[in-house]
Amino acid sequence: MKYKRHLTALEAAGALNVSPSTLYSYVSRGLIRSEASGTGRRKRLYRSEDVERLKARKKARRNPGWAARQVLHTGDPVLESAITLIADEGLYYRGRDVLHLASAESFERVAALIWTGDTRFRFSVPPRNILDDRASWSRLRTLKPVERFQALLPLAEAEDFAAYDLRPEAVAATGMRILWFLTAVATGENPLGGIARAVSRAWTAEKDGAAELINTTLVLFADHELNVSTFTARCAASAGATPYSAVGAGLAALRGYKHGAAHERVETLFQEAEASGSVEQTIVARLRRGEGIPGFGHAVYRDVDPRAKLLLEMLEARFPRSKDLALVQEIIETTHRLVTDRYNIDLALTALVRVLNMPEGSGMALFALGRSAGWIGHVIEQYERDRLIRPRAKYVGQRPVI
Repeated sequence: MKYKRHLTALEAAGALNVSPSTLYSYVSRGLIRSEASGTGRRKRLYRSEDVERLKARKKARRNPGWAARQVLHTGDPVLESAITLIADEGLYYRGRDVLHLASAESFERVAALIWTGDTRFRFSVPPRNILDDRASWSRLRTLKPVERFQALLPLAEAEDFAAYDLRPEAVAATGMRILWFLTAVATGENPLGGIARAVSRAWTAEKDGAAELINTTLVLFADHELNVSTFTARCAASAGATPYSAVGAGLAALRGYKHGAAHERVETLFQEAEASGSVEQTIVARLRRGEGIPGFGHAVYRDVDPRAKLLLEMLEARFPRSKDLALVQEIIETTHRLVTDRYNIDLALTALVRVLNMPEGSGMALFALGRSAGWIGHVIEQYERDRLIRPRAKYVGQRPVI
């Protein structure tokens, strides 16, 4: 059934099993948002997501056990954070519009904002690190960048004794060293002139506008509230793991095909469309097999992912004649015509990698490098909270035989 963003008063009251007067009281208390219908000032429409949220709250009050079982799967809040706000009107880091930050600030300054609330940053690079051992480094070049991250982070942690200082300002300094290190691991470049520029030099030969596009991508990926990899990183930090280990935990979750590796599934969709010569046949074949369309749909956004919209607009402005972008647009138009899911950041990331002709594994590496900034911000919050994340399991197995 097609998702309806708005409901009439009759539909909203019926969904909640309340009278119209009770519905209006919910609106006056700010529990449900209403908007003019456009067909007359007296006729209002009501946000269906607010109605669903209120229904869930009422059910949770009646059945606390159900609420506890649902909370880790339905997107309901499970802990407090002051980093990222995802709202109908936009996406914000520390109260600042992410789309503006992505166009106006460097990734390093945005990372500092996430960690400290201030875009200014200072950090010191260790006098040596594992990358100075060129023999080891050459053997690791056969791995994809994210695999190298996972292989080398524990070695970098062992050499960075300052990482055991878990006070906020010390973790922020460690965080910048981690971003520096990951950039060097991914590209073999010294990031002194800026992380995005180092990536551009290594992966695009500094194609026109590439550094700006890469910087925007890193900022857009920097944080997205409590996704699975961020929650994993927070769990590690709650146990007292260092920032290096917490980032390593986040990387393990990120590599799953339902998270960071989703970009690779989008690339497969592109290849299928190119091989068949028909985008529509490719999409329809997937739907007939009962498969979703990778790059479309999101657990948070009902409409187009605003991060994806910005990145695609920037790509189109810079490369208006790109054949890859023409394919992207055809995939979007065909999929939006056939299903209700709207395109997301994984589709835009795949477009970026293709347009800039970046190497294999670079898409997930950009995701991981950007999201590491968010993980470190959440790690700082978790250290300050100083509480172990330890949910209980509801046992449903065989009962003991007595």
